[in-house]
Amino acid sequence: MAASVRSAAVGRIILLLLVLLASDRGSLATNDVAMPVPDPRISIHEGFVDEKTCASCHRDQAAAFAKSDHARAMALADENAVRADFNNSRFEHDGTVTTFSRRDGLFLVRTDGPDGKEAEFEVKYTFGYEPLQQYLVDTGGGRLQALDVAWDTTRQQWFWLGNNTPAKPGSTYHWTGPFYRWNRTCIDCHSTDPQAGFQPATNEYKSTYVATSIGCQSCHGPGAKHVAWAASGKTSSIGNPEFGLPKADASACFACHARRTRLLSGHVAGKPFLDYFSPAMLREDLYFPDGQILDEVFEYGSFQQSKMARAGVTCLDCHRPHEAGLKAAGNALCTQCHSEIKPERFAKQDPTGLFDDPSHTHHPVGSAGAQCANCHMPQRTYMKVDPRRDHSFVIPRPDLSATFGTPNACMTCHAGKSNAWAAETMDKWYGAEWRKRPTIAHAFAGAANGEQAALDALRKLVNDQDEAGIVRGSAVARMSRIDGADVTADVRSASVDADPLVRLGAAEAAVNLPPERRLEAIGRLLSDETRAVRVAAATALGSTPPDLFGNQRGNFEAAVNDLRAYVDTNADVAETQSNYGFFLFGQQRMAEAEAAFQRAISLDPTLEGSRVNLAEFYRATGQTDRSEQTYAEAISVAPNRADLRYGHALSLVRKKAIDNAILELEDAIRLDPQNFRYKMTLAVALDSVGRTGDALNRLDAWAAAGSDPDLTGLALQYSLKLQRLPDALKFAERMTELRPQDQQISDLLRQLRQAVNQQ
Repeated sequence: MAASVRSAAVGRIILLLLVLLASDRGSLATNDVAMPVPDPRISIHEGFVDEKTCASCHRDQAAAFAKSDHARAMALADENAVRADFNNSRFEHDGTVTTFSRRDGLFLVRTDGPDGKEAEFEVKYTFGYEPLQQYLVDTGGGRLQALDVAWDTTRQQWFWLGNNTPAKPGSTYHWTGPFYRWNRTCIDCHSTDPQAGFQPATNEYKSTYVATSIGCQSCHGPGAKHVAWAASGKTSSIGNPEFGLPKADASACFACHARRTRLLSGHVAGKPFLDYFSPAMLREDLYFPDGQILDEVFEYGSFQQSKMARAGVTCLDCHRPHEAGLKAAGNALCTQCHSEIKPERFAKQDPTGLFDDPSHTHHPVGSAGAQCANCHMPQRTYMKVDPRRDHSFVIPRPDLSATFGTPNACMTCHAGKSNAWAAETMDKWYGAEWRKRPTIAHAFAGAANGEQAALDALRKLVNDQDEAGIVRGSAVARMSRIDGADVTADVRSASVDADPLVRLGAAEAAVNLPPERRLEAIGRLLSDETRAVRVAAATALGSTPPDLFGNQRGNFEAAVNDLRAYVDTNADVAETQSNYGFFLFGQQRMAEAEAAFQRAISLDPTLEGSRVNLAEFYRATGQTDRSEQTYAEAISVAPNRADLRYGHALSLVRKKAIDNAILELEDAIRLDPQNFRYKMTLAVALDSVGRTGDALNRLDAWAAAGSDPDLTGLALQYSLKLQRLPDALKFAERMTELRPQDQQISDLLRQLRQAVNQQ
């Protein structure tokens, strides 16, 4: 017993010494060695420990992790971290010149500031490591801004991250604006337990983190309990298999490797992903119709679609946890499971077969075409230099590419060939049966075009229990957006599904249902076990009259508390505050709604959408003058937005300022000449002030250039009003061509022909 106690005491002393040496290593340095400057944003948050404490015991893991890109995700800008050329290098794009230099040990950038004037900024941090590295500068108020000129570590050159025309200085998408603000946009994923520390009263930040870059506690959770356990001397105990740490599972990966909205701060390993984040579904602006990656969506949404995810495969089956590299090279990674011998772990699924063989690949062994990843994980490049592989593990479908414009791996290598050639080649290899494999492409492509025929295909996906939850949830959400379809029963059915992603899709779908049907469809989701679902349900039911909730009123109030926590968590995000304004408006909390809209504008004065929302709020509450004034302010921010011109025109109509409204409608059409609604409104406005002839002349030109029946019909109406019967006959003939089954048009055409012949 005495020996055991003495051993435990010695163990505690040794551990304490290691911790002290690790955390106070500077006290042993000589005065001749330059000490690194400490990061002022480091703060050991409650429950956490200094990252050096972890390394004091877990040396092998720390050494492996130090080689990873994760460990170098963010760093103080110094000789070791900065990879770019700061030796008086110069970069120019669209007339903006940026120069990079060094002085007195500092890394400096001279470029246009928020006021449009050239200024010099000190680089405080590096952001990322490869294939590109960005640089963060402090622009005041605790705000760290990421420069939009980054360093390509492969080509060893500067490049601009933006697209199209550069944003105006100080605006949302200028490098000094909210989009490039580290505290708002980037903070979650490049540091250990980062806390934005936003100060709503001043719109400033007091951001802190436990470690500058990603560290052990980013994936393993707060380490204080683990260190206490280690210091207790009970390290041989098997009573606590986690040793004071939560289990590091895939949710730790998904927290960053997902396109998602943050619902609540404080996510750590072991906590449910969907209680802290709401992932983006398979929207047409994010994914191709077949589910392949389109916009920058990272890996979660893709992987959730895969059979591998449904079989229980996780990130750590393929990726080494500390180095973050792959567990095996080439096809050996895939043949861990996809071999001729079935792995014991798969009870229901059978991944076996002879795949790493020319009989399957039809390409020479060792060639690019014989690599599993090249065919089933095609790459797409983001941030101009960063190729990332699709994790839905698709089967190449050149036949779908020809129809829907979806990518396929064949064309990556065989760029000079056609999709038809690739499909015919696959027919020779595998027969034509591969063309019949189930796909989500037809349903989602039809939904994107608003086709009624897509409803049945989407409904089939929703009801297919073997399909991925993210696909089924996305399908029910898409169903609700097709006009003319009553899908209340489908949404109600999806709301009781066992998969939380399907229930999330149902909650999001309810927004598009008639308001009076939303409660019956998703009322039960107000008390769902998953926060993401509750927040979406509360949002959808925001305009429901209080007396309709009945015994669900308490559940609604609790879900609203979750919604409010999400709004508070994103207190510095203008879009979130503006959306909350709509919720408050639906609740008839007018003063709070107006404050939320104004708050959004204060956070991002150049985001015109927030001003439009406020203008529409004033319109809905009968404040015509304020609505018109707010639209005018929005136009001053974005004068080339056609929709703003149109909205302003309508506000002027409400003020009876028709002549000014006509001028704005003219500008709207100039900016968006294909929008028939703008044209219809202008014609009606011209007619209202007695300029019916001008309206008819415009409509004649527009109708001749297109095939819109509404424009032609209005031209017919005005020609009859002006008794210009030959013109009326011309438009009636066009209408008959456009609507051959319309008996009223046919009768009118006959009458007009008789009248014209009698003249």
